[in-house]
Parts: sequence; structure tokens; C-alpha cells
Amino acid sequence: MIDVTAYLRRIGVRVDGPPSVESLHLLHRAHVQRVPYECLEIWLGRPTTVDPAESAARIIGGRGGYCYHLNGAFSLLLEALGYRVRRHVGGVQGKAEGPPNIDGGHLVLTVSGLPCPDNPGGEWLVDQGLGDAIHDPLPLVEGTYRQGPFSYGLRASEVEPGGWRFDHDPRGGFLGMDFRIGPAEMSEFAVMHEFLSTSPESGFVRVATVQRRDASGVDAMRGLVLTRVGDREHTLVAQSERDYFEILADVFALHLSDVTSAERAKLWQRLWTAHERWSDFQ
Repeated sequence: MIDVTAYLRRIGVRVDGPPSVESLHLLHRAHVQRVPYECLEIWLGRPTTVDPAESAARIIGGRGGYCYHLNGAFSLLLEALGYRVRRHVGGVQGKAEGPPNIDGGHLVLTVSGLPCPDNPGGEWLVDQGLGDAIHDPLPLVEGTYRQGPFSYGLRASEVEPGGWRFDHDPRGGFLGMDFRIGPAEMSEFAVMHEFLSTSPESGFVRVATVQRRDASGVDAMRGLVLTRVGDREHTLVAQSERDYFEILADVFALHLSDVTSAERAKLWQRLWTAHERWSDFQ
């Protein structure tokens, strides 16, 4: 279903031998560092689906996506490499006033069958689609985990018996994520994907977001505002079309070679209009 060689070339890794804890970590880190979390297809007016093969082809071509795309495609890559992968229905709690939920707004992956001294059960939380969250897989074991400058938690979900809760670092863009442990089909995410990609109430429709996690921090572009959180803290605003697309290329390795100059100009105008509207309320 996918070109594994091209996919591995896209994320810049070579893996040999059977599935292993070491290779899973290598693949996860490389993917999250080289394939950005982004929703620009929405702002370009290009409808997408939750089909993992379609998402994988777009990633191989140099683009990114959000959870349905990133985790859907990554699950195909892992399966092709021999890993035991499961997809799960999850939900993100953005702010304290919004309760924890499992509404299908997030696709979660777990990998099993890879025990190690710190994780004898051999199950791992694998997630490319949390934007500014994990850099490496997390043992599916209750506890607190440090990755670079950030601290995460895993515990039993309070809204789903038998489910799990991921607690984000306090500096993260959301509070946490709950997920159901049972397996899910991609069709279960179609309705929420339609909402997230078209509704005026969707955060992706309201804000053009691009994020990239590395070992020491997170870069995030929200509208025209670039922020760095982690090893260093800074904020800057893109002042021109050229600035914006240079930031995408230099910071996020997002060159948008599939986007025409006319589409770039239209996207910039939409972004600038939204930024001015946002500035008026600050």
C-alpha cells in the first residue's frame, strides 16, 4: 500500500532487522522531527481524507498533516516493517473548562510485543499527531516521563474504563488526551475529520497551524506568529509573504513544492487578513 523505501528516505532513516525497541524509537524521532504537524491543506482549500495510503503519499511528497494523516500513515509504515500496531479512538482536552473526552478528535497508535527492562509488558504509546508533545514513544505504563525539557504523564483515564490518559507538559498547547484501548477502524474518524476540516468552530479552520518537535523543544507557527518553547524561548511575526514561506522552509522543512505561486499569494492574503483581525482583539 505504500512505498516503504521512499517513506524511509523521506524521514531520513535506514532500519535493518526485525522490529525492536531501538528501531521504534529511531523511527518515531525521525518522523516527528522531519514531518511537520500542519493543517495548511485546509487553508489552501484542498480537501483531504483519513485514508492512510493517501496520507502516506502526501507525506512522501514532502508534506505533513494532523493526527489522522500522521498517525494513519505512520501505522502503515510500521505495519510494513513488521510491527504490531493498533489504532485507537481518542480525544483531546484543550483547556480546563473543557472536560476530558473521547470524541474521535484524535487518532492514537499503540505498538505491542516489544518488551524491555523498563517496559516488560512491551506496549508503547506511539503518537505523531499531538503536535507539540512526545518526541519518543512512551511505555504504556502509568508514570511520569521526561523527554528533553518537557515532562509527561500516563495514567488511567477518568472517562473511559480501561482506557488511558496522557497528561501534557504545563507549557504544552493542550492539557491532555484520553483514549480507548480497543482497536479502531479509520472510518470511525471520518465524521470528526469533516468537522475539523470544514467547520468554522474548528481550531484548524480558525488558525493555520504548523508545529515541529525536536529533542530540545518545539517550534510552532500559529497564523503568522512563530514561537519556540523548550531549550530557548522566542517569538517573532512574519511580516511578508517571503518571510512566511522562508520560515516554513527553514524551521519546518516545509517547502510546499506542490503549491503554485498563485496559491501561495492567496494563502498569504488569507493569513494576513486573519492576523489583522486577531491583532484588533489583542
